[in-house]
Amino acid sequence: MTIASKVKTRINRSKRYVFARADFTDIAGYDQVGRVLKKLVDAGDLLRIGYGLYTKARKNRITGKLMPASPAGADGVILEAIKKLGIDYKFDEFSQRSIDGDSLQIPASFQIITNNRFKRKIVVSNRAINAN
Repeated sequence: MTIASKVKTRINRSKRYVFARADFTDIAGYDQVGRVLKKLVDAGDLLRIGYGLYTKARKNRITGKLMPASPAGADGVILEAIKKLGIDYKFDEFSQRSIDGDSLQIPASFQIITNNRFKRKIVVSNRAINAN
């Protein structure tokens, strides 16, 4: 099996939607994995959401554009990426009240607050975190 087929097989078999380049270090070296991931992004199998972070992609049936394959959407992909990186986070007051069931109002998008030491930029579709 080639490196590309091993990486693609691991992505397809995984139940996760977010992957880091480091997830594939047992298959090949840093540069080789980077080239394979870039080819998968160019082919439309993955979306690059940040430095060394990728998510599974699928085509939108209506617009034909690529979007995250996660059933939780962009917010779910961002949460999974933050958890994967081991970053402490919390929701803003209104989002947290909605999650806890204290409010019947549902925010259009959940606002995620990270600590000040987290400087990476994660962008999924039109949602972004730490985009200064």
